[in-house]
Amino acid sequence: MKILMDEVTSNIMTELEKTQKSFWNIPRETGIMINMFIKMMNAKSVLEIGTSNGYSGLWIAKALKETGGHLTTIEFYEKRQCVAIENFKICGVFDIITPIQGSACDIIERFSEEEKFDFVFIDANKREYVKYFELIKPHLTPKAFIAADNIISHAEKVQTFIDAVDRDDEFQYEILKLPGGLLTAYRNSKS
Repeated sequence: MKILMDEVTSNIMTELEKTQKSFWNIPRETGIMINMFIKMMNAKSVLEIGTSNGYSGLWIAKALKETGGHLTTIEFYEKRQCVAIENFKICGVFDIITPIQGSACDIIERFSEEEKFDFVFIDANKREYVKYFELIKPHLTPKAFIAADNIISHAEKVQTFIDAVDRDDEFQYEILKLPGGLLTAYRNSKS
């Protein structure tokens, strides 16, 4: 079964796929996988670290439209965030998205204790993946899911992150051999 998208969104996605290298977008296969994961787990609250031009956010938001959820997305570069916001508006998903511009580490550190996420997608500064993991852990629901891109293509830069997930008994993980590599981690915690 193919993912049903309206013509406007489908056209925007096709155009954004042409900018994959310049905007560091995820491959289509990864977008489809993330979309499926969110729907399978019926995620309601998603955090995306690394908005870029909104391509991955559109895959996430389309899933959240089905689950009745909300996306919080963080982008360091203001120009990229402006492009993403425009794409979200054109595709009719901006109503379920909170875009935040700035350093992901600084922003996550300011989250209130009550801010919790069912699903986190990481695709930003590769050397900071381990820091993102440490900072988001207190904000994860007990059965949360983490997906992190570029695990194979940037293996050396993300190794400390992989090691941290591997050492953490609360997480079961696997690295999927999608283009770039996608680490998927499921949290099985009672707290």
